[in-house]
Amino acid sequence: MKLRLMPVLLTSLLSATLLFGGWFLYRQFVIQEPLQKIVSQYEGVNNSHITINHDQVTLKLDLQPGTKLRQLVQYVSTEGKSVIDGRRLKLDVEQHSNAVLDEYWDEAMFSVAEAMESRKYTLIPAKLDGLKAQHEKYKNVTATTEIDDTNVYVAISDGKNSKFIILPRQPAAMGVWNNA
Repeated sequence: MKLRLMPVLLTSLLSATLLFGGWFLYRQFVIQEPLQKIVSQYEGVNNSHITINHDQVTLKLDLQPGTKLRQLVQYVSTEGKSVIDGRRLKLDVEQHSNAVLDEYWDEAMFSVAEAMESRKYTLIPAKLDGLKAQHEKYKNVTATTEIDDTNVYVAISDGKNSKFIILPRQPAAMGVWNNA
């Protein structure tokens, strides 16, 4: 039996186009577009870009000052549960910071790192508010902290500009003691 080259190539090309085109359309309209709609409907989200990989969903967000980041993560996790489907949710927040906010965070970073390392998360808001009391230049800066199972969210704002920091929590590890 003699195979003709042109019909075999055309059939292969058509099959590959249908297979990969169908996969692309499914990924775009069934997975990515509903998640994009969920994220863009949340109050405080100016713009978002979603990248979905095999094991991770990355949200690149442009947020307004005062947006509650923990509530946004919770909302996206519950409303987009079928789309996220066991993937890890990673946030990449675009910063609209200025020199005062950067300096505020630089001064607070050591105390916040110490609180994170010792797992004394309640010290973080006190340390951030303590900076406001110590320096007159920080009187218009507001700092809010939120926590969930995986992260501590710090939002610093002066009303027009904002800085969002996501600090990953390290859960306590159960170990084996030598004297047990």
